[in-house]
Amino acid sequence: MPAVTSANLANAIVKLVAVEALPALVGNLVMGNLVNRSFEPVLAQAGDTVNVPIPPTMVANNIAEGGSVVTQNPNAGNAQIQLTKHLEATFQVPDVTRVIAVPDLIALYMGPALNAVTEQIETDLLSLYSQLTANAPVGTAGAALTETAVDLAETALFNAKVPVAQQKHLVVSADAYSALRLIPRFSEAQTVGSGSAIQTGTVGKLKDFNIYRSQFVVKTGSGPITTNNVAFTRDAFGLVTRRLPLPLAGTGAIAEYAELGNFGLRVTMSYQPNTLAQQFTVDVLYGVGVLRANHGVQVKS
Repeated sequence: MPAVTSANLANAIVKLVAVEALPALVGNLVMGNLVNRSFEPVLAQAGDTVNVPIPPTMVANNIAEGGSVVTQNPNAGNAQIQLTKHLEATFQVPDVTRVIAVPDLIALYMGPALNAVTEQIETDLLSLYSQLTANAPVGTAGAALTETAVDLAETALFNAKVPVAQQKHLVVSADAYSALRLIPRFSEAQTVGSGSAIQTGTVGKLKDFNIYRSQFVVKTGSGPITTNNVAFTRDAFGLVTRRLPLPLAGTGAIAEYAELGNFGLRVTMSYQPNTLAQQFTVDVLYGVGVLRANHGVQVKS
């Protein structure tokens, strides 16, 4: 068994924080867990462009008797997403060895930092609503979200030939979510057979959409304010993350990567002599973009 030294203890602390950080961050994501996530363990820097492949379109050929096959040369589509976002959240721990002895301290210090990162990722993804130009927006600005608007959104995705097997999602604001809960056809047991929206407050699934609410749905304009909810499938949006380089050896900083489910971040620990504390920085390099505009619809309310 190796001896416990300050060096391996420091590495153990960073690894512990990294292991705890990523599940906590990913668990707070709404949009980030629904979109197409692209991650590769290659080093990158802010400003780099990543090419995300999109499946090609092919056609079926009816072979007549005695005929031959028609060879197709499909080219995979390509969506370019630039890594324009380098988010960091930094906090200090006065007695870092207590993190090992009392693991709950990790959540105490790290929770607010990760929430800040999560909120920005969600905001960036939901801000892509204006690029969903392939399908006409549905719903009415400044009005309550209605069953008709939800139905039109599902119809638009069907007419856009979105594969039936792909899950459809509708992310709405708190007010829009509340409006859906108040529609009797969606909330009462005698009409849909469950009444769960009244019992639990959770809408669940409507018109083939999984319904989610987010505090970061973008609102624009004034008098009336337009709430830009989004209906989409996984391939409508892309979230791309890449590794950041580790700090140079001997500079007094120790870093570890935390990677899970096509998402990754870096955790760095360094000593701050001015405060006599260990400083932790959780940072992530990423970019967002629209992959298939016809797989999404802006739903106004």
